Amino acid sequence: MFRHGLRVSEACGLKLDQVDSESGVLHVARLKGGLSTTHPLRGDELRAIGAWLKVRAKLKPPETVRTFFINERRKPFYRSAVNYLLEQYSEAAALPLIAHPHMLRHACGFALADQGADTRLIQDYLGHRNIQHTVKYTATNPARFEKLWR
Repeated sequence: MFRHGLRVSEACGLKLDQVDSESGVLHVARLKGGLSTTHPLRGDELRAIGAWLKVRAKLKPPETVRTFFINERRKPFYRSAVNYLLEQYSEAAALPLIAHPHMLRHACGFALADQGADTRLIQDYLGHRNIQHTVKYTATNPARFEKLWR
């Protein structure tokens, strides 16, 4: 969810055929009228995907369950389960707040801005149709002025 700026519903609804580990790409189907995109998958992600697919195969989900993420009952993950897990991880990590899934999407936008990514590129990556939804990530980053007046 963090690396690709996925909404919780996009992650829970991710289909097996959207993850192409052979080509090393993730086909992101954005919700809320967002622009769908194709993202590259990095080596660490590909290794994690391979490991997860082995575990998923051992769970032997029914053919009708085509979602990428499934629970121990062989059913698609629900938003409430992701919320619960993040709450548990927040407490286990002794965070000063309870994390929720959308924080991961925002963290992705801020991380891309911190790396110097252009606002339009972040907009495309997150699937925003309106640039106003993206500028919050770059507007607060003073590093964007670093290359001025050199």
